[in-house]
Amino acid sequence: MQRWTAILLAGQRPGVDPLAQAFGESRKAKVKVAGEAMLSRVARTLLAAPGIERIVVMAQAPAQLFDGDCAWMASEPRIGTVHSDSGIATSVAAVAGGPEAPWPVLVTTADHPLLTVPMIEAMMAGAGDADVAVGVVGRRILLAAYPENRRTWLKFRGEAWSGANLFVLRSDRARIALGLWSEVERDRKKAMKLIAHFGPWLAIRALTRTITLEAAMRAVGRKSGLVAKPVALPFAEACIDVDKPGDHALAEQILAARRDG
Repeated sequence: MQRWTAILLAGQRPGVDPLAQAFGESRKAKVKVAGEAMLSRVARTLLAAPGIERIVVMAQAPAQLFDGDCAWMASEPRIGTVHSDSGIATSVAAVAGGPEAPWPVLVTTADHPLLTVPMIEAMMAGAGDADVAVGVVGRRILLAAYPENRRTWLKFRGEAWSGANLFVLRSDRARIALGLWSEVERDRKKAMKLIAHFGPWLAIRALTRTITLEAAMRAVGRKSGLVAKPVALPFAEACIDVDKPGDHALAEQILAARRDG
């Protein structure tokens, strides 16, 4: 079995995080869901996945996270830490493929307490030999299970998609995608310029929704010199991260149902 490294993003944006503030925590990753800090819950899930050999927790001050529910992580030999800088993409690029996080790499976030081992396995298997893969959930799947839930949707031909906070990076060519991601992070107004970079044909088809997400990512990858693909996950909960109190309440309901079921 191939051995993977998981990069677990646990930082937060400058200033007070509204969710952390609402639950009396200084850091979002420490907010409890169903009685356990989100960071601890996600880390336990990752370690339970057969393919994950090591976790690297990435945050502005990762050592400060390892108390309370997360105290066990400080002495877990399969968990390491790295400091993040001002950008997620540049921080990931600095460690991915190196001794701390050798290829292949799975990236996820601490605000993903509904993550399960089957989701992780589906993501790793679905990535295949792609240099970069992005986990997504279709709107039909989410709304069939949680019709009241609201997500941000990327609309393409045939379906609208929401991100699942799961990414696969398999080779040095993934650094190309991380570089593009870093550009958008630095200036989100460059997003349209980034689309235009791949040519007017692709930009027009994306804007008019006459191309599928898979075809769009394949074209972007070909233009950039890498293989990129989406991984459509069949789990509605895969795209429910916890950013606001409403998400938190839903996540607690789902986890209670899993426990009782």
